[in-house]
Amino acid sequence: MVSDLPTLIESLAQRARQASLAMNSASSEEKNDALEAIACGLESNRKILLEENQKDLNAAEENGLSNSMVDRLRLTHERIDGMAQGLRQLIDLPDPVGAVIEKKNRPNGLEILKVRVPIGVIGIIYESRPNVTIDCAGLCLKSGNASILRGGKEALHSNQALATIISEALTASALPEDAVQLIPTVEREALNHLLTLDEYIHCIIPRGGEGLIRLVAENSRIPVIKHYKGVCNLFVDASADLKKAQKITVSSKCGRPGVCNAIENLIVEQSVAEQFLPSCAKDLTEKGCTLLGDERTRSILQDFEVSPAGDDDFHEEFLDLRLSIAVVNSIEQAIEFVNRFGSGHSESILTAERARAEQFLNQVDASSVYWNASTRFTDGFEFGLGAEIGISTDRLHARGPMGLEELCTYKYQIIGTGQWK
Repeated sequence: MVSDLPTLIESLAQRARQASLAMNSASSEEKNDALEAIACGLESNRKILLEENQKDLNAAEENGLSNSMVDRLRLTHERIDGMAQGLRQLIDLPDPVGAVIEKKNRPNGLEILKVRVPIGVIGIIYESRPNVTIDCAGLCLKSGNASILRGGKEALHSNQALATIISEALTASALPEDAVQLIPTVEREALNHLLTLDEYIHCIIPRGGEGLIRLVAENSRIPVIKHYKGVCNLFVDASADLKKAQKITVSSKCGRPGVCNAIENLIVEQSVAEQFLPSCAKDLTEKGCTLLGDERTRSILQDFEVSPAGDDDFHEEFLDLRLSIAVVNSIEQAIEFVNRFGSGHSESILTAERARAEQFLNQVDASSVYWNASTRFTDGFEFGLGAEIGISTDRLHARGPMGLEELCTYKYQIIGTGQWK
C-alpha cells in the first residue's frame, strides 16, 4: 500500500509535464540514441526480465487466468528480441515532429505553416501484456511525448523490470529522466486520481478489455482515445477461392486467438456454405476451436458439435478459441451483419470480384477493411508504422493503428514582415 497516493500521482504528472516541455527541443538523434539504449538494455537484461516475468506467470496460474491471458502475459527470448526490434524499427522511421503539414501564403504577405508537434503528456492504461510498456514508451519518446504508464496487476513484476531498464537508459541519455514513468502501484485509487489531472495530462489511451476502457472513458476528465473491443468479421463471398479462404479463416482465428485483431465471427454466403463449412469446421475443431452457429450453419454442420449462436454471441469478443458462424444470402446481408455486430475494428471480405470487394470496402464502417487478407494484419508493425500504441475505433483525432503521426497534433506558425491590423 502506497501512502498518500494522490500526492504521489500528482507529483508524477507534474514531472511528466515538465519533461514534455523539455522534449520539445529534443533532436531526432537524441531520441534515437535513447531508443537504442533501451533496446540494448532489453537484450542485456533478458535473464532478469524472464525471472520477473516468471513471477507473474506463477501468480497467473495460481489465480486461474485463461490460456489466452497467460499467452499475452508471457515473455520469451523471441518476444524480448521482438521488443528490441520494434524500437530499432522506430529509430529507422522519420521523426514526425516539426514536419510541415501545410503551407499557405496569404495576400497580406503572412506565411502560415501548419506544423506537426507532440501531444504533450500521454497516459496509457493497459492490462496484461508487458510488451505494451516498451511499445508505448518507445512511440511516445520518438514522437516527442512524455508518457505515464499504468500496467495491470497481472504483469506487475514484468513491468517494473522493464521500467527500470527504460529509466536507466533515459538517465544516461540527453532526454529528461521523467519522459517515461510507470505508476508504482496497481491500486484503483491511483488510476482514479490520474484521470482527474487534466491540467498536466493531455490524452489517455486505455488498452485492454471492454470493462477497463469503459471505466476509463466514464471517469476521465482527460480526452480518451478508445478501442472498446475487437469483434472482427470475415466474410467468405460466393466467388472466393475456398482453399485460400479456409487457410485465412483458420489462421485468423487460431493463430493467436487472444489478440484484438483475431476474427470472432465467420460469415459465409449461402451458395458456397455447404461446400466450404464442413472442411473449414473440421480444420477449426482439430485446432481446438469451439464453434457456435446460426440455424443454417447448424443444419449444414450436423456432424459437428455446434452450439446455437444468438445476438449476444455475435457481439462478443471471445479472445479465445471460440468462433461464431453465420450464413447469409447476399453481400448486402453480410455488410448489414458486419455493421450491426462488428466493433469498428477490422473486417475482411474474401472474393474474386472487384465490384463486390469495393462495395464491401466502401460500405463497411470500420477502422480497417480488407479484401482477400486476414484481419490479423491490423497492427502498427504490419502497416509499417513501427510498434503501435493501440488500435483506435474512434473517429476523432485517430482511427486504426496509432503510430508516430497519430501521437502528434499540430500548431500554426505564422511568419510576418511587420503586418498589423
